[in-house]
Amino acid sequence: MYKIGLVEDEKDLNKLITSYLEKEEYEVVSFTKGQDALDFIDNNNDIQLWILDIMLEDDITGYDIIKKVKEKNEEIPVIFSSARDESIDKIMGLELGSDDYLAKPYSPKELVLRVKNILKRVYSKDFHKIKYNDYEINTEERTVYLNDKRINLTTLEFELLLYLLNNKNKSLTREMILSEVWDSDYFGSDRVVDDSIRRLRKKMPELNINTVYGFGYRLS
Repeated sequence: MYKIGLVEDEKDLNKLITSYLEKEEYEVVSFTKGQDALDFIDNNNDIQLWILDIMLEDDITGYDIIKKVKEKNEEIPVIFSSARDESIDKIMGLELGSDDYLAKPYSPKELVLRVKNILKRVYSKDFHKIKYNDYEINTEERTVYLNDKRINLTTLEFELLLYLLNNKNKSLTREMILSEVWDSDYFGSDRVVDDSIRRLRKKMPELNINTVYGFGYRLS
């Protein structure tokens, strides 16, 4: 899970952006005051991307914050936003090392798309890795490790695991799982899903797969 820092002094917009990002399962640390963001940066180094409003209510600006971010780690990507003159702010942002710029008003969906693209570009070497509790799943190598010990899954078990991870916290019927994980030409009983879930639970007991009685399953 990527951790995103958001500095936006318009409280309603701050909440809206946070909501959109959290729906994409990003962890968001949000601020409405520039000084609070600076204090956080002084004591933390675990943000993977910053979204900075340039003009803030206190005496701190987005320019001050990006300077502090780049002092700590110049590789951290930054997205600027502003309601002021776009050309001036865009040039200033680029000079200070920003990766993107959005002029207000903008669509939260567009912001999320840009966040995804930047994270994929900057952290591409880790983009095929998924962390779930203590499990490390590599979608490129199709491997699963727990505390450096490999867990051997069949092809179908791995596909089932990925489908559950990609639909975390969603209730899935057996029919949904069957149509997505098994071949579309499969004509057997949907009870094969129950058997595969049982084997997956046995091999990966830390997977929190809940049975939704009368419906199907949900990974949480």
